[in-house]
Amino acid sequence: AETVWNFNMFGGQRAMTKGTEMVAEGLNKAGGGAFEMKVHYASALGPAKQIPENVRIGAIEAGAHCVGYYPNKYPLLSVMELPFLAPRDTAASAKVQKAVMAHPLIVAELKDRWNSMYLGPQFLPGYEFMGNRRIETTADMKGVKMRISGLNAQALQEFGAVPTMVTAPEGYTALDRGTIDMFGFPYSYAFGSYKLYEVSKYATEGLGMSGFMCFQAVSIDAWNAAPEAVRAALPAAQQRGEDEMLKAYAEADEKWIPIFHEKLEVVQIKPEVRAQIAKGSEKIWEQWVADQEDKGRPGREMLDFVKGLVADYEK
Repeated sequence: AETVWNFNMFGGQRAMTKGTEMVAEGLNKAGGGAFEMKVHYASALGPAKQIPENVRIGAIEAGAHCVGYYPNKYPLLSVMELPFLAPRDTAASAKVQKAVMAHPLIVAELKDRWNSMYLGPQFLPGYEFMGNRRIETTADMKGVKMRISGLNAQALQEFGAVPTMVTAPEGYTALDRGTIDMFGFPYSYAFGSYKLYEVSKYATEGLGMSGFMCFQAVSIDAWNAAPEAVRAALPAAQQRGEDEMLKAYAEADEKWIPIFHEKLEVVQIKPEVRAQIAKGSEKIWEQWVADQEDKGRPGREMLDFVKGLVADYEK
């Protein structure tokens, strides 16, 4: 191929990577042999936490991004990691994320800070926890080392949880060694993909927390150098990626949830417990707005935009 994009993906092939794989398939077909987007798994092209920098400097053309891995690097986009803001329904959440990535403020944040642009979907289902501490009530969270992103962590810290950030590929070892007690992950596919049930005793169902805001991004320089036919094929490839991800998540639930119920104690989180945790979320949202506004960024505009989307798509 005359034009090659190297895409860095952390972890192996799984439901979440379907979006990337469908984008690659669609663009490669449109390229007619003159273009190739190569997906490299298991962070083969560099650590997950360095993907934005590597895209910006041209070390790679594209990669998988999760905002929670990069504190302060995507300040406005971090709105999507505010606790209990995103819809619980995965299909509705996908629509919200797509609209957010097209917002001029977010387009500018990627362009100005990272010389990148949105390439395709990498949305996630709601988060549950798996590990070796039993959690049924907010009192059970006290002193528990929990892997969850920074903004969601604030909601759990109110009840004594101890947030500990590790990347997805580090989860198995961290649980096995006791570095963390409970691992927050999109339910159910991620727990199965990374085999965390092998080193766990408990799992939760019913928490449905927001989690990482993940997406695919490509260097603007690489995009501008791509054949016109490839660029024209992107919208259809993105839509196919969204459709195939939703299908893959549904298939993962059919496979993994029965296995979890067989091998683990799956604790059902009562609606009133979830409501208790979510109660303080708006205070966290408002603090996020204040922090953004203090730095001269339009946090209120961004939060109101997302709240409007959520209201529309949750109908």
